[in-house]
Amino acid sequence: MSTLDPVAVFRTEAAECLEAIEAGLLDLTHQLDNKDLVDAVFRGLHTLKGSGAMFGFEALAAFTHHCETAFDRVRKGEVAATSELVAAVLSAQDHMRALVDQPDADHGDIGHKLLAQLQAAVGGKEAAPAATPAAVPAPAGVREAPAKKKNSWRIRFSLPANSMANGTNPLGLLDELRDLGECTVRANTSAIPALDELVPTDLHISWDVTLTSEQDRSAINDVFIFVLDDMELSVEEIDGPTAAAVAPADEKAAPAPVAAASAAPVPPAAVPEFRPVEAVPAKREAPAAVSQAKAAENVRVPAERLDELMDRVGELVIAQSRLSQLASASTDIALRSVSEEIERLSGELRDTLMVLRMVPVATLFSRFRRLVHDLARETGKVIELVTEGESTEVDKTVIERLADPLVHLVRNSIDHGLETPAERLASGKIEAGTVTLSARQAGGEVIISIKDDGRGINRERVRAKAESSGLIQPGQPLSDSELLQLIFAPGFSTAAAITNLSGRGVGMDVVKKTVEALRGAIDIVSVPGQGSEVSLRIPLTLAIIDGLLVRVGSGRYVIPLSAVEECLELSLEEDLRSRGRSFISLRDSLVPFLRLRDLFRTGTKPDVHQKVVVISTGTERVGLVVDQIIGDHQTVIKSMSKLHNNVATFSGATILGDGSVALILDVGHLVAAGQQQEAQLRVAG
Repeated sequence: MSTLDPVAVFRTEAAECLEAIEAGLLDLTHQLDNKDLVDAVFRGLHTLKGSGAMFGFEALAAFTHHCETAFDRVRKGEVAATSELVAAVLSAQDHMRALVDQPDADHGDIGHKLLAQLQAAVGGKEAAPAATPAAVPAPAGVREAPAKKKNSWRIRFSLPANSMANGTNPLGLLDELRDLGECTVRANTSAIPALDELVPTDLHISWDVTLTSEQDRSAINDVFIFVLDDMELSVEEIDGPTAAAVAPADEKAAPAPVAAASAAPVPPAAVPEFRPVEAVPAKREAPAAVSQAKAAENVRVPAERLDELMDRVGELVIAQSRLSQLASASTDIALRSVSEEIERLSGELRDTLMVLRMVPVATLFSRFRRLVHDLARETGKVIELVTEGESTEVDKTVIERLADPLVHLVRNSIDHGLETPAERLASGKIEAGTVTLSARQAGGEVIISIKDDGRGINRERVRAKAESSGLIQPGQPLSDSELLQLIFAPGFSTAAAITNLSGRGVGMDVVKKTVEALRGAIDIVSVPGQGSEVSLRIPLTLAIIDGLLVRVGSGRYVIPLSAVEECLELSLEEDLRSRGRSFISLRDSLVPFLRLRDLFRTGTKPDVHQKVVVISTGTERVGLVVDQIIGDHQTVIKSMSKLHNNVATFSGATILGDGSVALILDVGHLVAAGQQQEAQLRVAG
């Protein structure tokens, strides 16, 4: 069984920490006087620095130290939080990410430039803590803080027994205390059990520390900021003249409980500004058990293990389908009973695994706050990002593949869609433009929309560009939808000049290819002067779906059940009567239908009692004429070969219980084909 690489675990946790820091910084841009946000960013930087040093990422710890110091000054009221400081730390955060991913790479003088920017943002000086790590050279021109009065402290602490197993290094805590000033440390070993009862991974030692430092009590609390909830800690101030005479506690004496920290008289000057650290519970029962309970709430599992498990469940579903087919042909009641039970269990297992793979789109939407912030500064536009439906859940693979297309769409909305503040005011709009990211579930699809309230798409410019590029013939009649879809053509761009944002004609083409690879579709609506909306319709999952198995001629096909509205019977007489127009009347509305037998050129005669399967995508509907509806089918989706990439009618294939292959119909393509056929018939009529 493979074990987790500690460095890989650190990188994962560091990425989460950096995301939390970024979110805090972006929130801070709108609330510069919010002390809770300042504290949150400081805690994130402190965590990243300490964890980096623990895992040997010295360059990361050294660089992060300066950002932490800047926010420590803000925390203490020495400097004010400004938009320049937030921008400087956001830029520094990108460098921190690079130091996590490539700690041994040559990053040039990027770090020095960022520190100079940080120095300017805090007023030309960076008052670092008393002991700056040796690996952290202070930027040129940094002035040291004036000498402070030294205080003496008596610190007694113990950690839960499972601390080291959970990744906490007590020696690192002691090193941080030594960095604060002169330190005397004595270990209390009285709780170590006999050798035959000793668990090697458990921690049984507590410590008694005497510290003389210029730092106040908040600096001591910050040392234990990661483990404060689960440890026992006592901090008492000792008067300077008597500090040297204070002897460490007797080894046999147990460390003082947490309550001692609350009961000890603390001078007003020593009260920490960091409220969550100050609020230490007066009583704590079984800290080790509490820590283990918290750890049991969430389990970190590598994504590739979920993918491997999904493959196994897929094979199980195929085997179960084979078993069901054998049982249905048998008269053995026991075999049928077992087959039904296996079918139920495999279905429940599939549904459970689907839930495990689903993640909220909030994890995707949160990435765009930073993008919008940076683009607003770059373009000089005032932009407000609004997100809706963040709790909508999608398969993790879909989330990963949608990241790049959404970046292109958001950048396109900001560059082409939103006007400058002056243009908006001149047209009677408010100065700030709005970009809205929304997600909602519709059947077996999730619809993700990117909407802006800008100038809209200029149809004349799109047509002129398409004609000059040879995409369409001059004067060729096109519907509004077809015209707007031209912006997704390879190399298409209406930008007057190439900029950092757009103009090369590759972004929207990437969007279309990615969405089609996900078996999705793109809808676009634009109103001149009011804005545009691009909607991506994506399947909720890419692995296993419920399908409707049908027969056309001698071949069998699968229609995604989430797209099926209803099934109707089409008699041979009705089929012959509708040969000219191919419409059926469905509750006072005409629905076009496609004869799959003709589309697939089966060369067979139609069955006497044909069926029409009505499918839909959004508001568009079309009927599919099939010879027989076999029934529902758990469909394990297999990718088509590269030779069939251009066959748009099918989105994949699956293996049936008898080992034969059935093709999965691409619902979006068939609906579009049906609507196109309807438009042509209306024009001809």
